[in-house]
Amino acid sequence: MEFRLLEYFLAVAREQNITAAAESLHISQPALSTQLKALETELGKQLLIRGVKGSRKVVLTEEGMILRKRADEMISLMRRTEEEITGSDENIAGNVFIGAGETETVRLFAQVAKKLQQRYPDIRYHISSGNAEHVLEYLDKGLIDFGLLFKEIDPQKYEAIPISVKDTWGVLMRKDSPLAEKETICPEDLWDKPLIVSHQKGDDSYLNQWLQRKESELHIVATYNLLFNASLLVEEGLGYALCFDKLINTRGSSLCFRPLSPRLEARGFIVWKKYQVFSKAVNLFLQSLRELLEVKK
Repeated sequence: MEFRLLEYFLAVAREQNITAAAESLHISQPALSTQLKALETELGKQLLIRGVKGSRKVVLTEEGMILRKRADEMISLMRRTEEEITGSDENIAGNVFIGAGETETVRLFAQVAKKLQQRYPDIRYHISSGNAEHVLEYLDKGLIDFGLLFKEIDPQKYEAIPISVKDTWGVLMRKDSPLAEKETICPEDLWDKPLIVSHQKGDDSYLNQWLQRKESELHIVATYNLLFNASLLVEEGLGYALCFDKLINTRGSSLCFRPLSPRLEARGFIVWKKYQVFSKAVNLFLQSLRELLEVKK
């Protein structure tokens, strides 16, 4: 399968119109149609449904939707590989891809990027936000260079650097909530409360240990991936959100944050695949990150 055909297919998927896609690709419409037919013949599957409801619009079949996702990944990897091979030794340029959840620890990446910016202005940084499953999936597919995780990782599969900076767990709640009068929140304070918890794997184990209760014994009313969405649920009075500190600015809002007692901290790890071959830009970023973490010890 040629990458050129994948790019043609992605253009049609984007435009939902073969004529418009042909114009964007600067080729003729008949030529594009022929190439798409050849791709379908090669795969032995119909990828596009043409002339939907008498219009010129095309939609993807189920197989077409699968190919679109994989084609995006393959094209991205191809372009990154070209950048890594053709990069100059004198003028380091390229992209650094990072996957991370919502955490204050992301500041470490920003500090490293800022340090490198003046000398290496052609390095670009891309942050992909998501939970642990998202980060590990992107790592395994080679779509990101590093992941920031708050869980133990498989040492046979990944390299990792522990981070000295720790995030503190607490409860996000409305200021008019009964628990808002307390300076800290104890496990028994939450046993009968409606809870909004992260659905990220790994969080549940040590949170349940701190709460001294199994998940089935708690009143969990909702789970979240991004804390901003959880904060809206809290604001509307649905329940209390267990989360890290410093992620939501409660100043001037109807919300407040109270830390847990006993104190519960999450230790993060910078993770990458074992035997990974990095570009010059990514190696430089990793070296600078190691130096910063040494200073912060």
